[in-house]
Amino acid sequence: MTKSVETGWNLDNSYTRLPESFFTKITPNPVSSPKLITFNEPLATSLGFSVELLKSEDGAAVFAGNDIPEGAEPLAQAYAGHQFGHLNMLGDGRAMLIGEQITPDGGRFDIQLKGSGRTPYSRGGDGRAALGPMLREHIISEAMYALGIPTTRSLAVVTTGESIIRETELPGAILTRVAASHLRVGTFQFAAGKGSTDELRALADYTIKRHFPYIEDNENRYLSLLQEVIKRQAELIAKWQMVGFIHGVMNTDNMTISGETIDYGPCAFMNEYDPATVFSSIDREGRYAFGNQPGIGGWNLARFAESLLPLLHDEQEEAVKLAQNEISVYPNLFKKNWLTGMRAKLGIFNEEQEDESLIDDLLSMMQNHKADYTNTFRALTLGLPEDTVMSGSEEFQKWHQLWQERLNRQQDSKDSSHQLMRDSNPAVIPRNHRVEEALKAAEKQGDFSVMDRLLKVLASPYDYTAEQADFCRPPEPSNLPYRTYCGT
Repeated sequence: MTKSVETGWNLDNSYTRLPESFFTKITPNPVSSPKLITFNEPLATSLGFSVELLKSEDGAAVFAGNDIPEGAEPLAQAYAGHQFGHLNMLGDGRAMLIGEQITPDGGRFDIQLKGSGRTPYSRGGDGRAALGPMLREHIISEAMYALGIPTTRSLAVVTTGESIIRETELPGAILTRVAASHLRVGTFQFAAGKGSTDELRALADYTIKRHFPYIEDNENRYLSLLQEVIKRQAELIAKWQMVGFIHGVMNTDNMTISGETIDYGPCAFMNEYDPATVFSSIDREGRYAFGNQPGIGGWNLARFAESLLPLLHDEQEEAVKLAQNEISVYPNLFKKNWLTGMRAKLGIFNEEQEDESLIDDLLSMMQNHKADYTNTFRALTLGLPEDTVMSGSEEFQKWHQLWQERLNRQQDSKDSSHQLMRDSNPAVIPRNHRVEEALKAAEKQGDFSVMDRLLKVLASPYDYTAEQADFCRPPEPSNLPYRTYCGT
């Protein structure tokens, strides 16, 4: 057992104080020879850990589940989830919550091992994970953090020294994930499905105390809980749309109550702008396409509201009415966040009625001309409209003139608008082909330098440096569509 004092572990286990149906305490599944592959030093420092000690063999043993920190009570969480619209009872089938790290400034963060072995919820699976998907989550989650998007984060990835069998034999790995919590919409669906109002209330009260303590004394705190979760999801998904991020599998068990992005499975970033863009190999109908993400967010929130009905009001009819009223707010709330974000991407500070058509016209042109989403806004930010594929068209020239006139009508200076655009338009994103290049080097050659270089560039996406130029280029044209896969 790792000593807390030396390494900085300061664990609490508040989740174990919920009714026992919400989790199962488990014994870790050791691996043969853990090796630390990547370690997030800034995150470790902010969590209060001793960086040097956690980078040692002892640290690797903890990140592999071979050694458990003092004060930990390992468990697997139970939850449900609508997976592509179909409700299933689920749980942590390959993850183990070590506990909650209390940081030097009093923060509380879940520390979870992903790929740590079988649990009672594994449903026939081996509970393990391959190196590629764990490194993908490490890269994308840290890129999302740098982009300013709420997200779970990656503290470390270790290889296990063991192979796992999927379609082929692959190197095994475990990711240490840090989250505000792992409470999901699916956690509430699980509680509601059990039919115990007392357990549902216990979960809701726990959630409020952990994430929304400022609503504890509200007249109807459960209605306030619904309002807060709706607000956070509207903000989160709008931020996804700003950078062309496609989650890929927006099941209700992949939507956090805290408003963090979670579970980076078949995720990817859009190159050419097209709302119908889908990368996930399992999303054959396009349910979770880029343009559908806002609507799916609302659908998931409706399922959350349904779960809360017994707490919203004693009378079923009144509870439904309260829930419907709040869910009806979501579309306008999302749109407000989206318009604010899109205005910022164009350097616009104030509001005018014609702004939405100005934005829609640009996106329509981008789609028709197969313009790269990120690079189009990068070119506009740099004052290089001629670098866009639309520049030779008459419609773009007219649009550009209207945009300049719009900027001239606001009181803010051109310099202020330019800075707003720089702050709102990343010069670099984790391009899919760059991520694949890094994963291939790591998996096939054991070369992690490609990933390290990519991570360094992605750490400052708004810097617009010369070093980023090579990472701004879209992939070469291909007859084969890019596909992502769930990392199971």
